[in-house]
Amino acid sequence: MAEKNVQRLPAEELYQRELDALIAAEADPIPTGWKMSPRSALTYLTGNTTVKGVDITPKYMGNKRLVEIAIATLVTDRALLLIGEPGTAKSWLSEHLAAAVNGDSTKVVQGTAGTTEEHIRYSWNYAMLIAKGPCLEAMVKSPVYRAMETGSIARVEEISRCASEVQDALISILSEKRLSVPELGLEVPAAKGFSVIATANTRDKGVNDMSAALKRRFNIVVLPTPADMATEMDIVRTRVAQLSSGLDLNARQPGEDTVEKVVTIFRELRAGATLDGKQKLKTTSGVLSTAEAISLLANSMALAGSFGDGRISDSDLAAALQGAVVKDEDQDKVTWKEYLENVMKKRGHEWLPLYRACRELNG
Repeated sequence: MAEKNVQRLPAEELYQRELDALIAAEADPIPTGWKMSPRSALTYLTGNTTVKGVDITPKYMGNKRLVEIAIATLVTDRALLLIGEPGTAKSWLSEHLAAAVNGDSTKVVQGTAGTTEEHIRYSWNYAMLIAKGPCLEAMVKSPVYRAMETGSIARVEEISRCASEVQDALISILSEKRLSVPELGLEVPAAKGFSVIATANTRDKGVNDMSAALKRRFNIVVLPTPADMATEMDIVRTRVAQLSSGLDLNARQPGEDTVEKVVTIFRELRAGATLDGKQKLKTTSGVLSTAEAISLLANSMALAGSFGDGRISDSDLAAALQGAVVKDEDQDKVTWKEYLENVMKKRGHEWLPLYRACRELNG
């Protein structure tokens, strides 16, 4: 399939020019199994510089020290666990860390209620197993198995959504750095460079809480929500531009005032208070994260490009806001109505068109 027809490229393909430039300009020691030095990996992730004529764009906009800790963890024999609220760029950072370190971010186990121990270890091609019996050819290796063989990074997304027996399968792998295949009498040792990056959502903490034994195998980095308005606006603006460049939205980028309105609404409803702290607000049932704001603006662009003149209107923005804010019809509809009447309506003429469009949709 041609690249232009692929809906989403992995990070190492999407940012291949940046990775190649950093590798070509490398001047520091490179750990075994890595494609570049930890310092170059940090440059790739934080960006805002030019290397060999190639602009390195920021992938993570936040506390630089957290990124340094994450990279330094992967140099050791410890696994890395990224924890945070939904939409704090855990998966995004995990993918780009793997792309920078190995040039391969695709060894992924997606944690769900249906994830089994086989997804962590290995399974079998049962037709071949019946025909030939247990053999290497009949084995279906998991992403973790392949990462151990090649000395690279495996990613486990939403680890707290996996059942306890699935989580426990990781304990021996992270402790012994070996994987046992009793059917073949094999012990597969992890090659140098092997590590695991896992992510966990604080909202799902009680689903299948990680055991103390498993947590001890990880170095934990907590990713916070953006600390201030300017940082969150910068993240939203940058990611909307990146996201929309790969989609046929046929719309202009959202203006500064549009981004500011969305981020203001999200920060206030998330915090349960207006930005000036003078008025308490009810919070919504869903998490109005930075990632949700990015998706909301992309949806607004799709409406504007498909059914408007390509410029996001207040009606487009109101429709996207309604879908993002009102997740629970009973609770959120009341919360949103109170916000419209008690906050947005009183903000002056610049907010009135958006207020009217939102009120009309919310009923």
